[in-house]
Amino acid sequence: MTDRDHCLALDADDPLRAFRDEFVLPEGIVYLVGNSLGALPRHAAERVRRTVEDEWGRQLVGGWNSAGWFDQPITAGDRLAPLIGAGPGQVVAGNTTSIAIFQAVAAALRLRPERRVIVSDVRAFPTDHYMVQGLAGLLGGYEVRDFAAGRFDDVAAVLLSEVDYRTGARHDVPSITARVQEAGALMIWDVCHSVGAMEVDVSAADFAVGCTYKYLNAGPGAPAFLYVHPRHHATAQNVLSGWCGHAAPFAFEPDFRPAEGIRRFAVSTPHVLSFAALEAALDVWERVPMDQVRAKSMALTSLFIDLVGDALELVSPADPAARGSQVSFRHPDGYPVMRALIDRGVHGDFRAPDVLRFGFAPLYIGYADVYDAAATLLEVLDKELWRDERYAHRLTVT
Repeated sequence: MTDRDHCLALDADDPLRAFRDEFVLPEGIVYLVGNSLGALPRHAAERVRRTVEDEWGRQLVGGWNSAGWFDQPITAGDRLAPLIGAGPGQVVAGNTTSIAIFQAVAAALRLRPERRVIVSDVRAFPTDHYMVQGLAGLLGGYEVRDFAAGRFDDVAAVLLSEVDYRTGARHDVPSITARVQEAGALMIWDVCHSVGAMEVDVSAADFAVGCTYKYLNAGPGAPAFLYVHPRHHATAQNVLSGWCGHAAPFAFEPDFRPAEGIRRFAVSTPHVLSFAALEAALDVWERVPMDQVRAKSMALTSLFIDLVGDALELVSPADPAARGSQVSFRHPDGYPVMRALIDRGVHGDFRAPDVLRFGFAPLYIGYADVYDAAATLLEVLDKELWRDERYAHRLTVT
């Protein structure tokens, strides 16, 4: 059994240890929810203050030009692109993941008008499947098929998450992409639960979407992003034909004329304050070696699984290469168990019906944190501390 002194020694040798000081973490908290909302980058508050006071406060409406606000969807997209294996001019940032999914699926369907099937994973994060169902209902005449059926010969588009939000199981992106495209369908990846936790490469896919508030630490409600493969830039249509995607927005023409390249997938006014926090987060990520992040992620999650042992039923894949940067366990009273754990300073989250979920952000989680989290979890289970009746009350966000 690994002891805490050994974990402290691992922390001392950790090549990523200096990044921990770049995040604000409350004293006495082990924060294992980086897969839901990342920790605050230390200089994000100053970056937002500068946007509010120096840019908005002094430049007023001139900030759209002098501070570069209007171009944020493209400039931020170019900074995000290397994190998903893309190049300049291939990613646009802004709006939300749900909107990006709607845009990607709708564009894919228009590129394959002769096919009337959309494939989605019914076990994926609900917004993905819900958006597919809503779009199919809006258009009419489309079948929504579960990915488990394994048929793509009559499919227009396939939408999958690289990492499953409940179990942390990881799909093989290259092989699935190739299989889908060989069948004539278009591949759309959701990388919300993988970007920032591992090396991601969706460059062979047709579209990809992702968020920036989880492992990328850009803050609650931070801008999402959309990747469109260059082969589709001239033909893919943005059904949300907003003013910011127009070829000449300040010509104020009566009809929509799409911009060249990725800009045609911009929709609405950039959320400037949210972009400020995203820019602060990207200042960190541009210095991060992603191979080291992935190596540490696999080590942290493996350590946690070993320490918890058979006290809980493991839901995540045992093979570290087959999972993302999270570990999930099953317990029939998972919600009160998690509430009791949080009360004792170890923060994870709960996913219905019975899954305790722990996300490991390698930039600010250390090996001693993992040891302490496992020890506290085992104490909660051994002493049945979760049976306290106050933990049975469900909060709005679980």
